[in-house]
Amino acid sequence: MTAWLYGQPAASGVVKANPEDFVVIEDLGYRPDGDGEQVLVRIRKNGCNTRFVAEALAKFAKIHPRDVSFAGMKDRHAVTEQWFCLRVPGKETPDFTAFQLEGCEVLESARHRRKLRTGALQGNAFTLILRQISDQASVEQRLQQIAQGGFPNYFGEQRFGHANNNLIMAQRWAADEIRVRERNKRSFLLSAARSALFNQVVSDRLSKMGSLTRVMPGDALQLTGRGSWFVAAEEELPGLQARTENNELRVTAPLPGSGDPGTQGEALAFEQQSLAHETALIALLARERVEAARRAALVVPRDLRWSWWDDVTVELSFWLPAGSFATSLVRELLNQPDGEADVAE
Repeated sequence: MTAWLYGQPAASGVVKANPEDFVVIEDLGYRPDGDGEQVLVRIRKNGCNTRFVAEALAKFAKIHPRDVSFAGMKDRHAVTEQWFCLRVPGKETPDFTAFQLEGCEVLESARHRRKLRTGALQGNAFTLILRQISDQASVEQRLQQIAQGGFPNYFGEQRFGHANNNLIMAQRWAADEIRVRERNKRSFLLSAARSALFNQVVSDRLSKMGSLTRVMPGDALQLTGRGSWFVAAEEELPGLQARTENNELRVTAPLPGSGDPGTQGEALAFEQQSLAHETALIALLARERVEAARRAALVVPRDLRWSWWDDVTVELSFWLPAGSFATSLVRELLNQPDGEADVAE
């Protein structure tokens, strides 16, 4: 079980009594160009998964499903707004006001020059309603802590599939018990494997160091909100520690694969010890030539606000950068059974 930043929550509650309790609005960080061979379509959906909508759009526009792309998956059991990108070169722009799919509404569409690729979004804005909260004071205190100090940037349960099936399949693949040929399935399983390894290192830092802001010699540090990283030199630790505590820098944890792991010295030794029992998964990622990367261990939600409707119901709103999971924030608030569905990345 992964560790909590503020200790295991005392309060219980219901995260998603109905889809309208979990609203996600995708933020690409830009507007469509207005011309080009692609068409960006913004859709509000409820009860539809992302791939199903993409296939319906392809059928409507009379194009191949591979010519429809999107930045990230969104859960069907939520109200979500996201962009889809259709490649229609040399064709008249389809009239998307005629697109009909139960649970979907086209909000806008416009031409664009570049294809929308996986992960090419700035973040997501969330509005959550948490119900049947057993301890209002505890949740209130933790909300104040999270607003100030953030929460562990764990990958949510969605990444690992129902009952951790994606991770189990990845472990069987790594042990040469099964072969995986389908491209999409391979991608899901490899993603689950490296996500689990990342979560393990973050959890170990919390368990053994009690912090995600303490800088070790050799740590790979990111400028907050940026993807690049640099190695923490021992002689620079006091200044780097101050900048990390001031939210200018983030300690990162590994997304294992082939290539430079990023850390050195003490930090590298810590990560290697943390993952010492995961040699099969690490070997699988290297064998499949998944490129090693880094990810911030901590995320601080932007514009976190909340209002209590009554003693047992609270509405939250906040913005998270691409790749961060809203239910990892909720996990620090409420004591929930494992396997709670996630919504967005």
